Amino acid sequence: MKHVYNVSGMTCNNCKASVEESLSNLEQVKEVSVNLKAKTATIKMTSHVEVKTLQDALSDKFKISEQEETNVFNSDTNESDVEKKSELKQLFPLFLIFGYLIIASILLNYKPWDVSGFMLDFMGLFYIVFSFFKLLDLKGFPESFRMYDPLAKVLPIYGWVYPFIELTLGLMFLMRFQIDIALIVTLIVLGITTVGVTKALFSKTTIQCACLGTALKLPMTKATFIENSVMIIMAILMLSNTLAS
Repeated sequence: MKHVYNVSGMTCNNCKASVEESLSNLEQVKEVSVNLKAKTATIKMTSHVEVKTLQDALSDKFKISEQEETNVFNSDTNESDVEKKSELKQLFPLFLIFGYLIIASILLNYKPWDVSGFMLDFMGLFYIVFSFFKLLDLKGFPESFRMYDPLAKVLPIYGWVYPFIELTLGLMFLMRFQIDIALIVTLIVLGITTVGVTKALFSKTTIQCACLGTALKLPMTKATFIENSVMIIMAILMLSNTLAS
């Protein structure tokens, strides 16, 4: 007997492993296969198990719900459909947010046009918005973040503090407070993360993006690489202008 269930709350390979292990511990369960991208769990059972029993076996972070009974062929088809989904479409939420930030920054600085003001406002709004998404799931974010950030791997508490670092940097840029310090911290913080992201890209590791917390499902490495690159370039330009003047 095989059933497929929807499982929400999974953000990384650790979550996948946790769900598989928890469900496998049930007496009636013979085998569990979790598809992280499709957010499904295919369970082979010796006898039917109630959804409530499955839910009780999982952490409160995960929510499981029943789908129609399926077979191996249906499961393979679902995985194939997910794989075919274009990365550009997956990254659409990120590009949409970037578009809003760019428009807002332009409107704040177009009369008269101020390039420096535009970049400062963009960076400030960027940090505020992205910290907001991370704070929506402060428990889930650190777990995803440490999958690729070198410092978060060594110091897990860094993942909990990181959203507040972003929030502080955002306020500093918007309030024009200690901009040089904010720019240097930006280069250090994003530089560390980018090292981890680059390693993940070369190793072709698939991890859900933590840049927008766990609220939106994005391909982690490429989405994070895009946002980090934009911010690092802006920080370098701003620091160069400061040193030149």
